[in-house]
Amino acid sequence: MRPTGPADASMTLLNEVMKRPLDPSYVEVAARKAAGLDTDRRGVRVAWVLVLATLLGAFITTAVVSLREPKDGVVQARALLVDRITRGRAQVASLRADTATMSQRIAALQSAALASSDPQLLASLNQYEVVSGAAAVSGPGVRVTLDDAVAIRQNPDQADPSSRVMATDIQEVVNGLWAAGAEAISVNGERLTSLSAVRGAGLAIQVDLSPVLPPYSVEAIGDPATLRARFSRTSASTRLEWLGARYGIVSNVAGVDRLQLAGAGQVTLLYAGVHVPSAVGTKAPTATPTFATSSTPAPKGNTP
Repeated sequence: MRPTGPADASMTLLNEVMKRPLDPSYVEVAARKAAGLDTDRRGVRVAWVLVLATLLGAFITTAVVSLREPKDGVVQARALLVDRITRGRAQVASLRADTATMSQRIAALQSAALASSDPQLLASLNQYEVVSGAAAVSGPGVRVTLDDAVAIRQNPDQADPSSRVMATDIQEVVNGLWAAGAEAISVNGERLTSLSAVRGAGLAIQVDLSPVLPPYSVEAIGDPATLRARFSRTSASTRLEWLGARYGIVSNVAGVDRLQLAGAGQVTLLYAGVHVPSAVGTKAPTATPTFATSSTPAPKGNTP
């Protein structure tokens, strides 16, 4: 006997999909919305979302402010460090002034003692002090100024670090002035001697052990017209033009009627040894002095 029932009884799933495509729960919710029965519940839900968003925004704002605001201990440590640096700089300036005063007294006593006993030695000593940089000099000359690019001065964190003046740039200018015939040179008031060194320590530039800050002023004693003409033919002049065109570094070369360059002070002699000939007929004994100042090569940078 054949089973009784609808002809499509075996197609229940297909019938459900074709006749009732929407989920019953969705149909119920849609019917409630159409009848206006879910208005209050929707308003409550929106209110909760606004409250949670407000609380989350306040929490994030508080967290950011607390992270950016330095702690009391950090502020105190920074203030203490700044105070120590300020006092250290003042002490260094005082010691330098005392050293300059004592050097002048020693020079005066030395001149008084040699003026009567050995005038020729005094004249030679004065000449050597000027050449070595120990004595202050004045006269006409040339001033070369260098400064970081405008972008570095306005936004040092975002600008190209190569737009800063580096130690090698100042070295190139100094060597160019020596080659042009300069008689004496100083960098930001720091007198250069045959033992001086311009070093780069990270972003800082030091002349011997003294830090210098931009703008940098390199002053050279000599005939202004001759110095400028000869300097323009050196690689230093070409480098300055390239730095300005490539990185925006500002530079200027100007003649000055009168420059005043301070002396570097007396050079301390650590020891001197005399070579004793081992056989007859060798060269005469010579003394080899070693001074208290040394120089080391600075790192390369901004090389055209």
